[in-house]
Amino acid sequence: MIDKNSVPNKLLWVDLEMTGLDPNKDLIIEVATEVTDFNFRTLASYEAVIKQPKDLVIELFKQNSWWEDYPSNKDDFLSNIDQGKISSEVETDLLSLLDSQFQDQLAILAGNSIHNDRAFIRNYWPNLDSRLHYRMLDVSAWKVLMQGKYKVNFEKKEVHRAFDDIQASIAELQFYLECFKYRDQGSLIDD
Repeated sequence: MIDKNSVPNKLLWVDLEMTGLDPNKDLIIEVATEVTDFNFRTLASYEAVIKQPKDLVIELFKQNSWWEDYPSNKDDFLSNIDQGKISSEVETDLLSLLDSQFQDQLAILAGNSIHNDRAFIRNYWPNLDSRLHYRMLDVSAWKVLMQGKYKVNFEKKEVHRAFDDIQASIAELQFYLECFKYRDQGSLIDD
């Protein structure tokens, strides 16, 4: 039996690239994961393009106008979508990663707006979802706090490639944590 109250010692950073934001209609086209400790040292990582029907992906891209801001990404995905791994293989690979890195511990999902990625995981990879803790570390919640309370902004590039987005999420959380460290030493952030 997995202990839901065990103290985590690792994080499972996940970023999915999808054709849109609706897990009931849109498709996952890329996944990247990175397992880190709480000092954000990489312990393991995984990336895959998900094989999807090209015609359907093109149709879904057309229905989600925000993709027009990322034409090179769209072209990259379309050129690689035929050589991708099938979704069930990717889920098996991710479960193997969890087996090797988390053993009997439920993995804490981490990332930006991770609740949306979790909805896709729940929909497309239910076996993976069952291995995830109900708690998640959502960096976008930190963003809301830091912007609203302290007027601190973290500028990041909008790349919309899964591995790059994970690196940006980790850097963003580190930036916010440094702000608090600085606050304890001096007073960058005043109440």
